[in-house]
Amino acid sequence: MVLLQAENLTKSFGEIVLFENISFSIHKGDKIALIAKNGTGKTTLLNIINNLDNADSGSITLRKDTTVGYLPQNPVFTENTVFETLHTSNKKIIAALELYHDATHSGDEKKMNEALALMDSLNAWNYETQINELISKLELPEANTNIAILSGGQKKRLALAATLLSKPDILILDEPTNHLDVDMIEWLEEYLDNQIETLFLVTHDRYFLEQVCNQIIELDQKQIYSYEGNYSYFLQKRSERIQQAQAEIEKAKNLYRKELDWIRRMPKARTHKSKYRINAFDEVDEKAHKQINEQKVEIKTATRRLGKKILEIDYLSKSYGEKVILKDFSYKFHQNERIGIVGPNGCGKTTFLQLLARQIKPDSGHFEYGDTVALGYFTQENTQYPEDKRVIDVVKDIAEYITTADGSHITASQLLTFFLFPPNMQYTQVEKLSGGEKRRLQLVTVLMKNPNVLFLDEPTNDLDILTLNVLEEYLLQFNGCVVAVSHDRYFLDKIAEHIFAFQENGKIKDYPGNYTQYLEEKKKNETQFKKQQSQEKAKIEKPVYQNRSSQKKLTYKEQKELENIEITLETLQNEKKELEQQLIAPETENTQRNQIAIRLHQITEEIETLEFRWIELQEKAS
Repeated sequence: MVLLQAENLTKSFGEIVLFENISFSIHKGDKIALIAKNGTGKTTLLNIINNLDNADSGSITLRKDTTVGYLPQNPVFTENTVFETLHTSNKKIIAALELYHDATHSGDEKKMNEALALMDSLNAWNYETQINELISKLELPEANTNIAILSGGQKKRLALAATLLSKPDILILDEPTNHLDVDMIEWLEEYLDNQIETLFLVTHDRYFLEQVCNQIIELDQKQIYSYEGNYSYFLQKRSERIQQAQAEIEKAKNLYRKELDWIRRMPKARTHKSKYRINAFDEVDEKAHKQINEQKVEIKTATRRLGKKILEIDYLSKSYGEKVILKDFSYKFHQNERIGIVGPNGCGKTTFLQLLARQIKPDSGHFEYGDTVALGYFTQENTQYPEDKRVIDVVKDIAEYITTADGSHITASQLLTFFLFPPNMQYTQVEKLSGGEKRRLQLVTVLMKNPNVLFLDEPTNDLDILTLNVLEEYLLQFNGCVVAVSHDRYFLDKIAEHIFAFQENGKIKDYPGNYTQYLEEKKKNETQFKKQQSQEKAKIEKPVYQNRSSQKKLTYKEQKELENIEITLETLQNEKKELEQQLIAPETENTQRNQIAIRLHQITEEIETLEFRWIELQEKAS
């Protein structure tokens, strides 16, 4: 079933054409990822789909009664608090609650049955539970917190929660993993896999693509290419497509040379047949001169010599009030180390880099750099360049020429070209760059200074997959020390040799290996710890006296437990009946009904748990 059809869409800004006559469809059950280079129109296309922008030509057709939920990169809120934003997110449930409220006051039994059926179909009775789950999973502030005081990351997570709660027929997400830590991303993967039927998203998280999506749409050179499969399948088929396109261009070039020779030798008197051949020649000419723009970022800047002493940290500590960020941390960095830093949001990863970059002072302890260290710091916050300044001038302010690894020199313009800023784009003003292009420009300005120690704070945010792949290759060949904070598991798996994991009370544990190896070791340790706790608990609870005849009988403690369960079950059953009567009573207020529904759900779960335990004890006693 087609839910959305895009036909012959074209969009341009001035002379820059983002896409031209593209068409695609979203079927029920599709989980589609849109992949493209930064600045080629991904977000613009999402905005057009959601009526936040207009195409120059073409149309978007939405199936009747199909709802769309959209998470933009920069969400805007109309409500004042976290609770108001979340509670009003699902328009269907709000409408169902209003219908239910009207039905209870009207006393119309038919309307009441319809309202109850609608509430059941939407699973509206546990709406508050769903809200609380998302607040917990996405680590949102308390429900009565005013949105105005939230950080950018908290606002993005709040918008994500609200979009998920809306339960639309088509869920559209623009970079949903930004501002999420790894645990949140893994939870979101599972949620989208189990709770969302139809999905259309933009993301640079390659593991996320691999786990969630069953189709990938690539926007390349103003056209759309579709791949049925996940990220691995996309890489394979994309490579085949490019090879085939290159072969077709070579074939067209050979034909072009032959036809050009014929055109030059052709007599002036042209027949109808020759005119047809001339028109065909124009098509061959266009195909022969078509270019497959597969230019990759090349980073050839030199690295300054790095001595034996790099950075030595002794008992470094930092706290904010009662929150301990770092406590007595010591470490000696070595040549060519590549360290990944992980931990939940707010644990102090960015603060750690700011300490080492001397942007803030520690509470105690000290650290010392070697004399040869040249630090490059790629911050999580975007560098603010003058909006009216041209890209080429931003780079030239740092240097006109850059020394390469072989000792030669390249111009600032050549370096920008390596970073996918072609000559015609280098004279573009900063204000016209996309978010990802600004991040790429920021990366250029850090690396062109020839650092030999790199601090990278969430370097994968807003960078397209092509740039990420090349950045990773650069870091693998980088002749210096790299320390990277990242939530991108693919990135950490590729570049990290060991992991600094932030733990409670300001402790940092060093795990050997990349992120996947760290995760396996962490899970192994957690399993062993739980097993040890279980064994210790079993020893404590093990009866002192035990013989064969009493092994299948109830202990005194179990007998008392059985009696208490029977009493509790009777109490809960009575409470359940009373609440069910209140739920359908006309005089009950709408806000009370919501609370009653939540309590009913809790009671039902408690009864099921107690009944299961009652059966266990009865079987043991018999």
